[in-house]
Amino acid sequence: MENVLNLKSKVDHYKKVLSNTRAYREVWKKELKAFIIAQLEEVTKEVGLEVSIDVKSSVENLEAIVMSLGEVKSGIWENVNKSIKRHLIKHNGSLIYQQLFNGKIIVLVNLPMIEGYGQSSPPKTVGIYRPEEIKPAYILRHLEGFVKDITLWEDYDDDEPDNHQKIGYHLNFMPENEGKDNALQSE
Repeated sequence: MENVLNLKSKVDHYKKVLSNTRAYREVWKKELKAFIIAQLEEVTKEVGLEVSIDVKSSVENLEAIVMSLGEVKSGIWENVNKSIKRHLIKHNGSLIYQQLFNGKIIVLVNLPMIEGYGQSSPPKTVGIYRPEEIKPAYILRHLEGFVKDITLWEDYDDDEPDNHQKIGYHLNFMPENEGKDNALQSE
């Protein structure tokens, strides 16, 4: 009967997961969706970041809150002829809170992209959270990460600091034996 007890434990866990899914969906509907929107509005207003916040709700229990920096002319255009220019549109990036099939919330960052110029990158997953884990401090951290990511995209170049310029414990020093071993291996 030991095998049955093991199976019973797995079945109980499965039922708990299904129950959690139903509970997470209810929390989203009753409070979490409005809470996330309010937090995003409050913080972005306080720091002067102009955004639009939309709820995508075409599929029940797979809703998404999309905080977008909007679209603009990119400043790049295609010369169609001497008098006509076709502007390329730039999407400035977005931060997304989306319900998953199991009621948990995935947080994603869409980096900026210019239509018709290069390939858009896939959304960056920030994390997957149970509803009770999404607190004001997390939303603030998500916004900070979002602004950092889009700033890096806007300021893109291929310059990376050399390792010898980094400052930190054990970054500039290699144990004597390790350096000798590496030198012997490369010969």
